[in-house]
Amino acid sequence: MTRRDLSVDPKAARFAARALPDLPQDADGPVFREPWEAQAFAMTLALHERKMFTWPEWAATLADEIKRAQGAGDPDTGETYYRHWLNALERLVAEKGVTDAKTLARYQHAWDHAADRTPHGQPIELRPDDFHDHD
Repeated sequence: MTRRDLSVDPKAARFAARALPDLPQDADGPVFREPWEAQAFAMTLALHERKMFTWPEWAATLADEIKRAQGAGDPDTGETYYRHWLNALERLVAEKGVTDAKTLARYQHAWDHAADRTPHGQPIELRPDDFHDHD
């Protein structure tokens, strides 16, 4: 696992690490396998700091997403933790009216398209044509 610059208040990151005992972490705090995990973590803390949701609401939504995944056969080895984190984040922003499922799916499709056309090791950048259907 790697550590990434979160651009998040270190106090908030420590709070999250204490509040979520299953959060992948070491003695210095949260750790991430890939940059998107750190970005999802940072977005969650930023939305919480802006009062988009309470921490108990976040923890309950994350726990529910983990339970759903386990019920669907997730082996719960820790490798999928941030996938559940992202699912919980997407669910909450949709429930709060920040966005909707259609917009989330549109962006997921665009990112998938952008990733497919991007050479390995290069930064993925969205372009307007990533938002069009590519059958």
